Amino acid sequence: MKKFNKLAVFGFVVVAVMASAAVFAPFITGCDPGAIDLGNSLMPPSIQHIMGTDSLGRDLFSRMVYGARISLSVGFVAVGISVVAGIILGSLAGYYGGWVDSVISRFIDIMLCFPTFFLILATIAVLGPGIWNIMVIIGLTGWMGAARLIRAEILSLKEREFVEAARAVGASDLRIIACHLIPNGIGPVLVSATLGVAGAILTESALSFLGLGVQPPVPSWGNILTEAKSTLGIAWWITVFPGLAILITVLGYNLLGEGLREHFNPHRRQ
Repeated sequence: MKKFNKLAVFGFVVVAVMASAAVFAPFITGCDPGAIDLGNSLMPPSIQHIMGTDSLGRDLFSRMVYGARISLSVGFVAVGISVVAGIILGSLAGYYGGWVDSVISRFIDIMLCFPTFFLILATIAVLGPGIWNIMVIIGLTGWMGAARLIRAEILSLKEREFVEAARAVGASDLRIIACHLIPNGIGPVLVSATLGVAGAILTESALSFLGLGVQPPVPSWGNILTEAKSTLGIAWWITVFPGLAILITVLGYNLLGEGLREHFNPHRRQ
């Protein structure tokens, strides 16, 4: 009997709660996250403002909930781009082998030589900050792991009997890859994607903290922390709550990813 992985379930609950908060943000907060009320600036947590207010009197709870939308959107879109790019290139490399595999593998090696965060910074310096730029840049600099995983899976699957049977009935290479190989080798990529969402959220938060990501007044957890720097000594709540949100969300995705890893790899089950 399989051991019940409570940490993976905890991770799933965290992910589900954060996703629900992002989707139903207008119903949860009931107020405008950008509404300025200078008369209530830097109010500590209370019944009226359960997470307090910032230096402009904006309700921190509403900004946190709407910030979840930004952070999770960046995570999902960026990982979606990286997974699609990785699956396409990795599938071609694994299935065709030969010079196709050599070219794609060397390209992966070259991309892995660049420090990812500094490559992102350099690209943003050219294209400018913005949420869509962030999504695309993170996605296009994070596909190499997925490509390697799907390549390895397809290398081990392409000589199996079900692939030979598909060839025997006249299935095209595209059909074999899309309908037979990718569905059977997608497990490790899903694990990598789950962990990649956590990495993308951290990257977006870091970029926003540096002023190179999502630009105010649009709230994200990173730029809320940036605004908190000037009030660190007198308004602890503006730093603590975004920091905890990032910590708990990233931890949730990592635990969920580890649970999926155990599910797809029977040798790790206990």
